[in-house]
Amino acid sequence: MKLVERAEQEKELERILTECCAGKGAVVLLDGPGGSGKTELLHRAAETAERRGALVLRASCSRAERALPFGVLGQLLNTVPTTREPGARLHALHRRLTETAPGTTPSPSQSPSPSPSPAGIGPELALLLNEVAAAILELAEPAELAEPAETQPADGSHRAAAGAATKPTADASQNAVASPTADASQNTDPASAPAPEHAPHPPTPHLLLAIDNLRHADPASLDCLLYLARRTAAARIVLLLADDATDDAVAQAGRSQFRTELLDQPHTRRIPLAPLTEEQVAALLGIHLDDPAAAERLAPEFHACSGGNLLLLRALLDDHDLSGGVRKEGYGRAVLRQLGRLDAPVVAVARALTVLGGASHPERLARLAGVDTGTAETALGILESVGLMDGPVLRHDLTRQAVLDDLAPEERDRLRRTAASLMYEQGCPAPEIALQLTELERPDGDWSVDVLLEAAEQELFAGRTHRAVAALEAALRARGEGEPGRPAIEARLVQVRRLFDPAAAEHHLAALTAAAHAGDLDPAHTIDLVRQLLWQGRPVEAAPLLERLREARPEPHSEVAAQLEDTERWLAWTHPTLARRTHRPAPGDGQRQRPGTPPRPTASWSRPTALLADALVGGRAHEVVGQAHQVLKDRGPSYDLTWPEEPALLALGVLLCTDSPDTPAWCDRLLREGHTPYSPTWMGLLSATRAEAALRLGDLTGAVEHAHQALNHISPNAWGVAVGAPLGSLVLATTRMGHYDEAGAYLTRTVPKPVFDTRYGLHYLHARGQYHLATGHHHAALADFLACGDRMRAWGIDVPGVVPWRTSAAEAWLELGNREQAARLAYDQLGRPGSNGARARAAALRVLAVGGPATRRPQMLAEALDLYERCGDRYEQIRVLADLGAAYHELGDNRRARTHVRRARHLVALCGAAPLSDGLLSFPDDAEEPVPMPGAPGGDNGLLTDSERRVAALAVGGYTNREIAAKLFITPSTVEQHLTRVYRKLGVRCRKDLPVELATSGSEAVLAQEA
Repeated sequence: MKLVERAEQEKELERILTECCAGKGAVVLLDGPGGSGKTELLHRAAETAERRGALVLRASCSRAERALPFGVLGQLLNTVPTTREPGARLHALHRRLTETAPGTTPSPSQSPSPSPSPAGIGPELALLLNEVAAAILELAEPAELAEPAETQPADGSHRAAAGAATKPTADASQNAVASPTADASQNTDPASAPAPEHAPHPPTPHLLLAIDNLRHADPASLDCLLYLARRTAAARIVLLLADDATDDAVAQAGRSQFRTELLDQPHTRRIPLAPLTEEQVAALLGIHLDDPAAAERLAPEFHACSGGNLLLLRALLDDHDLSGGVRKEGYGRAVLRQLGRLDAPVVAVARALTVLGGASHPERLARLAGVDTGTAETALGILESVGLMDGPVLRHDLTRQAVLDDLAPEERDRLRRTAASLMYEQGCPAPEIALQLTELERPDGDWSVDVLLEAAEQELFAGRTHRAVAALEAALRARGEGEPGRPAIEARLVQVRRLFDPAAAEHHLAALTAAAHAGDLDPAHTIDLVRQLLWQGRPVEAAPLLERLREARPEPHSEVAAQLEDTERWLAWTHPTLARRTHRPAPGDGQRQRPGTPPRPTASWSRPTALLADALVGGRAHEVVGQAHQVLKDRGPSYDLTWPEEPALLALGVLLCTDSPDTPAWCDRLLREGHTPYSPTWMGLLSATRAEAALRLGDLTGAVEHAHQALNHISPNAWGVAVGAPLGSLVLATTRMGHYDEAGAYLTRTVPKPVFDTRYGLHYLHARGQYHLATGHHHAALADFLACGDRMRAWGIDVPGVVPWRTSAAEAWLELGNREQAARLAYDQLGRPGSNGARARAAALRVLAVGGPATRRPQMLAEALDLYERCGDRYEQIRVLADLGAAYHELGDNRRARTHVRRARHLVALCGAAPLSDGLLSFPDDAEEPVPMPGAPGGDNGLLTDSERRVAALAVGGYTNREIAAKLFITPSTVEQHLTRVYRKLGVRCRKDLPVELATSGSEAVLAQEA
């Protein structure tokens, strides 16, 4: 990688090397944080010096060799040739130094002792250091000052040999130090001037000592380097050192003293290296990618991830070349390499920071890392300087993950336990402590269980369901098998998991069932367990628990008694095979509480659920419409988390059974608002209800769309027995659209057998019967419809609003030619309690009309049409209009027949019922008696005024005279006058004979009038 970002520093080194040829020695300190390019710059300078013929001695300090006396000096001297006298003497001096120093060397288990001051060095060691410095100075003397470059050996060995002839004395060296040198920035020496183009290469520095990672140097070598540094001002020596100034507070104190004395030397040059800026990163990327536009685009991201650290930048570039993103194998390993270059206290703080996550209090961080607060603060600054942190947080998630993965599992758990304990001691919020405890294999201590349970409830209220599940799972791990409190924790875990993945909760049910039979599960949780088992289609396991609760006879007016009673009513509507056949009405359902009876405690979902379910079972849905609206309005973030969807779903069920026009609007509003915490289960059930509402409006496309959404929110396996609802809607909608292959494919899906013992199974059976009826399998259809009836009668929920099994069976009998059976079922439907509703009555009237004499059909069908218009069911309106057209055609009134058929065709375009459309297209339409068409020649353009057209358009749309008057801001008598003139001009007798096309022709005028 080209060091374009270090061009200025390279030029500075070139100038120093050139000045040194004139005998101006220098000490150069490359100073910068880790990853700033110090090592590479040092190596580049050494290679340049070697190419010019200089003798280069190298050393790289290591943390592992800090306790090795004169280890760095030994690396330097080992590269000196022993064939020449200075080299052999240096090797001998090194041996004498190592023999003298062991008494002052710290043990490997201790930190290196501070470097002794020169005054504290013994006479013998001082003489040896002086001899080493003198020998190195002798080694630096050149054999000749100017020799053609083409005749000079590349390694400069003859210069070393020539230099051995002159041996400077110690006094001369001291004098050289005492003599001030010229300012390094002013190059006045002729030898440093640029050479002519064809002149010999200028003299080069004879000796370069390059030492990397100086902060790990042993104290004895640092003493020797100081001796040498004081004597190099007038020598042909460059002492090039790479150091990291940011580590002073965590490194040994002796190095700080060494730096201070070194920088006090007048010939010492400090070249600071800072992390790369974003502009420098862009320049680097431009060279690597060979695409300036891409470099400019990627520079901010690369700078944000690396902080300008060259090591991290290289890893990012490699990752970009390999995968186009950041990889754990590339960037993550570079993070560990960078961390490995830092001292132990900094690494400890980094590990503590990754365990605590994000910004952390310095005191807590210091205690976890095992250092003092000042060291922790300094370590944070170092981590930021090397690009691992951006302010108080780590730069990238992979940084944290890489550091954590590098820890041994035992060490990682120890840090997490300690962190959790510290946070608990300092009173941190429970969710923050839980983040540590959830990562442990098994948290210990009662306090940890309390914290986890509290955190779970807070996370639930905040809508973070997955964190709540993690906290409950950790609490469950903290309580071993058979320990008190474990069943209650597992029961709560099942409740929460059901919110977003009911299938994941199933594997807990066996343990909870065993705990309930053993008496270790309290009644409230046992009631909830019964509901969970029924959802999963396991009534055989739920029934004994239900009987156990009934036989326990909880204390009257207690919360458990109230929940059990309300659950019985819910069972009667949803799972009637397990419900008690007889039960007392609940207070407020026709029976008042006796005076002196304490208020009835109950869960927030239990009471409204029982009230609405009891009304549905009794066929009294119209009596609780107000309560249903109130339940829907009261929903909010504080809604009970146990079974949050039950009251709202039953409220929507009441609105569906009563054909309330605002049912779709309520569904859409709840879908937009979602749920806190977010629950795919709730969204799936709500979408299934919305699909049923769309079916009741004849919106077949919408029904299919919402049913698909319901099955996408949670997997089909997670639906349990409730899958009958969305699957039934899909089958019925696609059947009515004429997509028989698609409907048949849905019917091939496996559904749990217990589905057919629930209310959801009724919807599925009825939809399957409609599919058989549409595809010509009339006996199979009749069997499905009658099976619905048998179940509903046996369960005690044979009420309108569930599924219209009687009228559907009557249609099957009509197809089989048995009009008597069809009529009997239709009359039976009309005589049922609660059958005065619009939909049930309209369906029965249509069956009676189709199976009765032609002369009576128009009257019954007209009433059925009015009722279906009141319900807003387009699909059924089309069927009745088609029947009216056929009836009038059979009676010879082709004008009215065509009118009703045209209205039916208009609705078919909005509904998407292909089979009905085909039947209407085949209906005879005599061309010799055309109906005036708006906007066409001979149409009403010359007959009706704008006011008359507006009134006629609203009349065709089904509005009453009073409603038309309110919309157009005229009086009802004016409406009557306009309609009278319209009837006369168009030659019709009443509004039912008005052409349906008038609705389209007058729509724009009506909208303009309303605006």
